[in-house]
Amino acid sequence: MFINVTPETLHRQKAQGHIIVDVRSPKEFAEATIPGAINLPLFSDEERALVGTTYKQQGQQAAKDLGLQLFSKKLPDYVRQFQELDAPVTVFCWRGGMRSKTVATVTDLMNVKASRLTGGIRAYRNWMKEQLQTLPLPPFYVLNGHTGNGKTQLLRQLKQEGYPVIDLEGMAGHRGSIFGHIGLEPNNQRLFNLKLGEALLEYQQAPYILIEGESARIGKVIIPERIYQHKASSLQLVLDLPVAERVQIILADYSPEDSPEAFTAAFEKIRRRIHTPVAKAVSSALEEGDYPSVVKNLLTTYYDPHYDRSTDYPKDQTVYLEARTIEEAKDQLTSWLRHEHGLSFIKHP
Repeated sequence: MFINVTPETLHRQKAQGHIIVDVRSPKEFAEATIPGAINLPLFSDEERALVGTTYKQQGQQAAKDLGLQLFSKKLPDYVRQFQELDAPVTVFCWRGGMRSKTVATVTDLMNVKASRLTGGIRAYRNWMKEQLQTLPLPPFYVLNGHTGNGKTQLLRQLKQEGYPVIDLEGMAGHRGSIFGHIGLEPNNQRLFNLKLGEALLEYQQAPYILIEGESARIGKVIIPERIYQHKASSLQLVLDLPVAERVQIILADYSPEDSPEAFTAAFEKIRRRIHTPVAKAVSSALEEGDYPSVVKNLLTTYYDPHYDRSTDYPKDQTVYLEARTIEEAKDQLTSWLRHEHGLSFIKHP
């Protein structure tokens, strides 16, 4: 007999190598799921819609009968997909209803070790929302500085090396500027909160967390107030790179030549805020495909002045890192971390 598990237990199971299976439709899965879950849908999008219509028009029993009819046709192949998984399985649906119960029952009958999330993804989201409000927060070290200084690139390199890093832009699917959506698939608030909560749970024992300086809104999502205020009151690490280096970082990150229309459309949204002669120069450079000039102009006449006007960190809350390249900045930052924390600066898996 399968067992029902709580959201907290499911979170521990993930760390233990369990495979988390979302049995909802592909459309539901694409909108938001538990991070790391795979999708083995009980019904396709079309089948789910048909069952829903039947429920509204003919009632619950008719919908159940139709669901059974649809599922029975693909039962052998569906069970085989679970049998091919090489680890214990936990399944979930929207609120722990018939879909996850059906899958857990069938897989158990076929000797597939499975458990089922009580309350479904809705319960997991509510539990994670509570964690975001109550979890103890380690000290944050907030990497700041002018647009294009490689903050995100630097943090992702450090994360790969084992440092405790929360990648807000990665979780949001947005780079945090008017051009930030280009080439990315933005996430919604539900998925962002799940990713953020799981990262904070992962780093509960870390001596600190490295995080990027961002406004409260990143693309379509908003950083929870408690997390944002903790970030704002934390130590700020201000990284300064030459404009020429920042231009190259931005060009490599955004690849404007691959999305010229999107780049131009994004510029038009801020055109009114830029001095007219500069806006004309940027527009001409865009038409000519001269993206280095576009980026340099926007940095020196728009983004840098805006950043300088809007930031004023307390001196006792700020560490300045001045470097010529992103590699040099990384060396400075890791040296500072070693000085502050010794060998505890890396979180070993």
